[in-house]
Amino acid sequence: MSFPQRIMVTGAAGLVGHAVCRQLRARGDDVIAIDRVGGMDIGDITVKECDLGNVHGLHALALDGLSGVIHCGAYSGPMVARDNPVAMVQVNIVGTTNMLELARVHGALRFVFCSSTSAYGNTPPAPVKEDIVMAPASLYAASKVASEQLVAAYAQQYGVDGVSLRLSWVYGPRRTTDCIIRTMLTDAMAQRPTRVPFGEDFYRQYIYVEDAAAGLVAALDAPKPPRRTYNITGDSRLTLGEVAGVVRRIFPHADIQLAPGPDPLDELQERFDISAAAADLGYRPRHDIEAGIRAYADWLSRNV
Repeated sequence: MSFPQRIMVTGAAGLVGHAVCRQLRARGDDVIAIDRVGGMDIGDITVKECDLGNVHGLHALALDGLSGVIHCGAYSGPMVARDNPVAMVQVNIVGTTNMLELARVHGALRFVFCSSTSAYGNTPPAPVKEDIVMAPASLYAASKVASEQLVAAYAQQYGVDGVSLRLSWVYGPRRTTDCIIRTMLTDAMAQRPTRVPFGEDFYRQYIYVEDAAAGLVAALDAPKPPRRTYNITGDSRLTLGEVAGVVRRIFPHADIQLAPGPDPLDELQERFDISAAAADLGYRPRHDIEAGIRAYADWLSRNV
């Protein structure tokens, strides 16, 4: 794709969307940043208020055409909207359909969907590749599977060139939903103890927000990805107890205790294989878990 591009980014005020906007703008792209809450400035970009259900508003913003869409806007985890399943379907599934239709009508050359490794549910033994049978264990996860299928169907039937990236647990600046890493860091900074009733031996795969955004941008740029789905992680699989150990290296005084056992709201997942993203998209995470947590701690120290 030639530069500069005209890219619409949904969920621009959120964790991943914000980082995507910054990365695109830094290289000179024209970014249409939208979110259900507008007004935020991201450098010289002002986020426009436009809900994913506001079809007329979406099309009005795309009247001058689109080079691509990066669709990050959604309920962002199984812990969100648990008591409102209809809203989950409306936002995550119907919202994705509205964005795919926008891409079709306005000629976007690439549609990148921000999916989640939650879509797998509990996984078979490692390595976990993209083509295993999906077994979502929550409505959120099912909404991601449904949206991936919509992306693939729009590609097959209408020629909308779509790619879905299954991101693992994203952490970093501006995360607002539950995050045990943030809890550990903010407790340590405030001289508070951290007590968690699970997780000492529970494995989780994290990705720093800048790496997640870079993966989405790489999928936007890749000339002809041979796949419709890719795993994108930080390429580490650690127990939450080991994550606590990283926090203690940064803050030696941190008082963190975790009980054994799994997170009751998370799946049991083996290591995800990211070799396809490396080969086809050129994706490589730049932040190992310690570098990412140190960067997050630095941001929190300046912004909390």
